[in-house]
Amino acid sequence: MESLRRQIEKQVHSLTGASLGVLDLDQPRGDAGLFGPESMVWEVHADFTAMMVGGISALLLQMLHPLALAGVWDHSTFRQDMLGRLRRTSLFIAGTTYGGLHDAEQLIDKVRRIHLQVTGSAPDGRPYRASDPELLTWVHVSEVSQFLAGYLRYVDPQLPVAEQDRYYREVALIAERLGAQDVPQSAQAIADYLQRLRPQLLCDERTREVVRLLYAAPMPSILAKPFGNLMLQAGVDLLPDWASDLLGEQQAAWRRPLIRASVQRTANVLRWAVRNSAAQRARRRLQP
Repeated sequence: MESLRRQIEKQVHSLTGASLGVLDLDQPRGDAGLFGPESMVWEVHADFTAMMVGGISALLLQMLHPLALAGVWDHSTFRQDMLGRLRRTSLFIAGTTYGGLHDAEQLIDKVRRIHLQVTGSAPDGRPYRASDPELLTWVHVSEVSQFLAGYLRYVDPQLPVAEQDRYYREVALIAERLGAQDVPQSAQAIADYLQRLRPQLLCDERTREVVRLLYAAPMPSILAKPFGNLMLQAGVDLLPDWASDLLGEQQAAWRRPLIRASVQRTANVLRWAVRNSAAQRARRRLQP
């Protein structure tokens, strides 16, 4: 049983930023980082399965914005290395959430510098800059709204709206440090923002290519492949209906309960197996 536990945990870490070996969440001792253990950010970001589903869903949502997609399309290696992209994103989230203050600030500064180099023109001729405050706000909102959606579906469906609002207020700090402005900081403000942005969103051939690449993304092992497929289906299921309709990824009503039940069973196994997650290591770091 112990051998199985270790094998499952190894597979989990192979999908995350932990596999990159560049972040020591065990140090410095006593450093609570940007948020600390009593924050809703620590709570919402702690469950691997919910965050994986939310992260995939967030990527699908982000790519519906033509300027966000253009920046990734022109300047990222995601088409050749989708798993690497997911790992690097995982590293940033784990580091800014659970890392010590210095590590978190270094990660934010590094991403700010990268953003300054990401400029160009979308296929419709419109210029884009990854450092554009409005574009940063879109990327942030599409990401954190889906993280919280994953948490509500697979961890705590009864989380009070006041605590959801607290999460959005706290996590806005990262977006603001990256240069975003007018970041919505409540569940209602997030919903209103997404409604306002809908006329700007579209699904074109590039967007559909992102979906195809996600379905075809290589996994680090044969064992991880069924898990990846399930997470992708769950990520589509987590999207707002209008977004999945726009993507052309509608799922039959009878499939959705089966997907959710399968994810919940998987989540229970992973919660049993994983003992060195980013959240667990950060909490140990703060122990006297």
